[in-house]
Amino acid sequence: MNPTFYDDENLLPLSGIQHFAFCERQWALIHVENQWAENVRTIEGKQLHERVDDPYFVESRGAIKTIRSVPLLSRRLGLYGFADVIEYYSPSEADHLDEMTIIEYKRGRPKPDDRDEVQLCAQAMCLEEMLGIRLKGGFFFYGETRHRHKILYSKDLRERVIRLSEKMHDLFAKGITPHAVKSKKCSNCSMKDLCLPILGKKKSTVGKYIKRIILEALKETPGD
Repeated sequence: MNPTFYDDENLLPLSGIQHFAFCERQWALIHVENQWAENVRTIEGKQLHERVDDPYFVESRGAIKTIRSVPLLSRRLGLYGFADVIEYYSPSEADHLDEMTIIEYKRGRPKPDDRDEVQLCAQAMCLEEMLGIRLKGGFFFYGETRHRHKILYSKDLRERVIRLSEKMHDLFAKGITPHAVKSKKCSNCSMKDLCLPILGKKKSTVGKYIKRIILEALKETPGD
């Protein structure tokens, strides 16, 4: 089967794949319905990225160069975005392009799931497509641990990136927002008040909620 190639009008933000891996409904609220809500975590994360998002910054240490806020694009995945930091060898060491390293900055510490790994691997797959190279792994720099954590771009991780990106495009094209499913991860989600996960738990719960709202409205309505 021939791979799908997405044109400019059908590209999706690369950063969204992290949201999608965490919660498909969260992703849809942000990217399909254009809703967004800040909390302490998102604000701290934004501040951390502001310190590295300088596309004009270039630093050299011997043969290694460091650049920031690097544009990325994959027409096979249909994703576009930026890499926080890329370290690479100078042009005189061009035969080492496959040793380029992406470093993604995150607040907090490593997550219990793979949402961060999926995002970094997607960035790597974009860079590979752009340069015709194959990368082995990259790093996260977490604000709480204050040191780098390495991940490898395994076959399973690459395949998960492909599956997630395909499903993102399918839901986006159909304008579908998945139903809310309440879980432990909802408590730290910035979209909780917009998502209303309690309503998606059971149909009976939704019915009771709507009935309660109607009854409360009737009580507040003055009589004729």
